[in-house]
Parts: sequence; structure tokens; C-alpha cells
Amino acid sequence: MKVVFPSLSENERFARIAVSGIVSLADPKIDELADIKTAVSEAVTNSIVHGYPETVGKIELTVRLYEDSTVYIKVSDKGCGIEDVQQAMLPLFTTRPDEDRAGLGFAVMESFMDKIKVTSKVGRGTTVVMHKRITPKERK
Repeated sequence: MKVVFPSLSENERFARIAVSGIVSLADPKIDELADIKTAVSEAVTNSIVHGYPETVGKIELTVRLYEDSTVYIKVSDKGCGIEDVQQAMLPLFTTRPDEDRAGLGFAVMESFMDKIKVTSKVGRGTTVVMHKRITPKERK
């Protein structure tokens, strides 16, 4: 699935619902689905708040479900970009302290997903790619 939507805060919910629809096909455990939805929420919120701080832009969400039950999720924007990705990924780092941001978005994504990769170019945008292997529920 690939969808493009405006960087409006209400679309964070849409992104979580869209991803959960695809991920549900792998019959994940409830906690795995919740983890994935939280990671997506953080990635989309980062694009909204940090990628487009003064304007509305487009966010692209791609979700793939592979035969081995691995979920691939890509969230990308064409916003302002991140000057120092390594610094931005440190817990408690935020570019928006004026808005009481905790600076835990990337830490949350890393803790809930098996793999995360962030690429960014100043003035061109940011892409977050996440992977998670789903453990199908045991059948009774």
C-alpha cells in the first residue's frame, strides 16, 4: 500500500489505521500491532511537527507485508530535513523545546521495531524505514 496525505495532525490517526489494516493480515499479537501503530504514529508526527513546522506538506506512507510476516513501513516527507540524524536520534533531543516535545520519537520507534533507518537531507526531507517481524498468534 502506498498513500500520500497532507501533514495535518488529524492524519496521524489515519496513518495508524491504514497500517493496522495491512498488518492485521499477518494475524499479529495485540501487543505487536500496538507497537507498530505507535512507531507509525511517532514517524508521522515527526514529519508533521518537525518536517513541516510552519506549513502543510505531503507525507508518503508505504507499507509492505512479506510472505515471512515481515512488515516494511516507510514514512517520508519533503520537509525541512534533519541536519544531524545521529544527534536527532538521541533520546531527549528535540528541535521544538518550545512545544514541550520530549524528544523520544526515534527512541520509541527503535524500541518497538526490529530495525529502523533514517535518512535526511536539509531542505529536501526525511525518510524513516522500519521493519518488524510478526509472530503469528498460536491457534487453539
